[in-house]
Order: sequence, then structure tokens, then C-alpha cells
Amino acid sequence: MLDRCRLIIGDTRHLALVQEMKAEKLTISPLALALKSIRHGLDSGNVGVLASGDPLFFGIGRRLLKEFGADQLIILPALSTMQEACARFKLPWDDMNMVSLHGRKTLHGPGLLLGREKSFAFTDRHNTPARLARQLADYLELIEDQPMLAGCRVHVAENLGSTEERLFSGTLAEAAAQDFAELNVLIVTRPRLADENLPFFGLSEEEIAHSRGLITKDEVRAVTLHALRLPSTGVFWDLGAGSGSISVAAAQLQPGLTVFAVDQHNEALANVKRNIRRFGCYNIIPIQGEATAVLGDLPDPDRVFVGGSGGKLSAIIAEAAQRLPTGGRLVVNGVIPKTVAEAPQCMAAHGLKVDLTKIQIERTTFPETGPGKVLNPITVMTGRK
Repeated sequence: MLDRCRLIIGDTRHLALVQEMKAEKLTISPLALALKSIRHGLDSGNVGVLASGDPLFFGIGRRLLKEFGADQLIILPALSTMQEACARFKLPWDDMNMVSLHGRKTLHGPGLLLGREKSFAFTDRHNTPARLARQLADYLELIEDQPMLAGCRVHVAENLGSTEERLFSGTLAEAAAQDFAELNVLIVTRPRLADENLPFFGLSEEEIAHSRGLITKDEVRAVTLHALRLPSTGVFWDLGAGSGSISVAAAQLQPGLTVFAVDQHNEALANVKRNIRRFGCYNIIPIQGEATAVLGDLPDPDRVFVGGSGGKLSAIIAEAAQRLPTGGRLVVNGVIPKTVAEAPQCMAAHGLKVDLTKIQIERTTFPETGPGKVLNPITVMTGRK
């Protein structure tokens, strides 16, 4: 098929394989110029595009389909890099999480790479295996998860299929100290969690570590999450996180979301970390400090929940409203009359459209063994930008 092409396009290492062929040869970078050359070349003959592995697996195939349509393409795949790497390391990959970090900014690598027992990542010059291993180790130290830190393993396949191929397997610390070839793929494996099969929505107050009853009650948590309308990716601030029950539920519902759980109390942060470890919510970043003092260092949020304000509710609302994007949401739960009166006025003053929902919860059992339990009424206040 390549013999019948008047033009062959590929990376320099691919073009070296067909240097004896008569066709004109062009590198695929810059891509815009290569696409223009393909379009011009098709006017007078066939064009061959060389790619590694399966071009429809995080490859050039998707772009070529978009540019030229399926009718003009014949695709002859080879083994994908993922398939080859997993074969080298003898790892079944039908249950593996796939992540492409190639040419992409990563806000929080651990959230992407620790969510499943096995994760495969396409790396680049910025997101190197050593840098990612260092991020994972630093994060596991932060949440005080020594068993996970000791149990994680990194597998790196460099220059797959070439004479320079090299395979590496080791701990996070060992990987962080390595220099890897630029052409590589990464696999991270971690131990299985003891509570891996717990429900991802509907955790009870008894299952979530908390102190002194400081936890958003089950029914209120469900209404709060509904009001937040969490996006699949982006940034979520949980301010006055307490036990982190809202953070855990958000992290489980949307694994692609990066959750910042902020609280100024040591006891609260200890509970947040305990819940991260138990439920494997590695897309939660615990932040200790008073909210108005730390928000300037956090990325802009797509959603904000205020469970506690430390007396600085107006300042928190002002900053959140200013930094939320159009369509963003700020939810404040109020118990005391002062909060219920102040929060909607402040949200409206900063341009948010506000809805209020008052929740009165009464819990009973059947058959009844005693009087039911009536919880304090909660007002869920939602500001929409």
C-alpha cells in the first residue's frame, strides 16, 4: 500500500523505515502543515500516514477522521502501546484505567492515577514518570497513608519495540529518582482498598469518620449534592469541610473532579484524611487553614460549598462569586437565623441568582421502638452565577 502512495507522512523515526521508497516524505510536525500537505497530495494520488501502534487509540486516527472523513481512510492498526506494555509487564488490562497526560495540564496527578488498582498513562516531557511518582509520594505523605505509599508500584516502558527498549518496575521513591527516555508509557499499580466495594453514593454518618456530631446529615448531603450539580471535571471547594462528608460524596460521584477540602481545625483535617484513605478518594486535596487566608492559592472553582465560615461568610461569598465562572454554583447550608438571613443577601449583592430550600427531617423506625428523632431544620441556599 505504501508503494502506491505518492506522499508518506510520519515522525522522523517512522520515515527512516521507508527511506528507500520513491514517495515524497514529510514529517508530521507541525500538524497543521502536514494536514495541508495531505489534502493537497490527495488531489493526485494516495497518501500514507505512519503512526505507532493503533492510530485510533489516543492517536492520529481521530484527527484524520475529522479532517477527511471515514470514506477516504483505510486504517491498518498494529499493537497499541498499552497492549505491548501490559504484555511486557504481564499485567491483565481489561480492568485498567486509561489516562492521557500527553500535552495536557494536570491539576492533581494522584486523583487520576490512584483511583483504580491499575492505571495506564501516556506521558510527555512535562508529565514525566519521575515527576508523577514524586507527586504520588508527596500526596500519600500528605494524607498519611503509609501502607499505600509502601504498596504502590510504578512500571515504565521506554522506547517500546526499538533496540533501546527498557523496562523499569519499582517503588514510587525509586521511580522518582530515575531518568527516563522521553518516549515512554507509565503504569501505576496500588493495593486494593479494604472497603473497595462500599457504595459510591449513600454512605451513612456511621460509616464516615467524624467528631462530636460535626457531619452533614445523610438527607441534607443528598439535597446539597443535588443543588451543586457537580461537573464531571473541574475544581470544587468544600469550605469548612469538617468530616469531609460532602468532599467524599463529590469525589466519588465525579472522579474527574479535583476537590479541595478546607478546614482550619486539626481534628477536622484528621477526619478528612481518614476518610480519603478509607474510601480511596484520592482526588480530594486536604488544605488546613482559615478559608479567606488560603483561597488565593487555590485554582478558580467551578463549584463551592460552604459548610462552615468561621464568622467570615460575607468575605468567602464575595471571593467565590468573583471567581466562579458563568454557570458556576455556590451552595451555603444554614442552621442559625443569622446565616440564613445573611447568605442570600450577600450572594444576591454579588450578582448571583439565589434559591432557598428549607429541609425539616424527622427520622423514625418501623415498627417504632420509641419516639422519632427530629433534626434541626436546614436551609440550603444556592447561588447561580
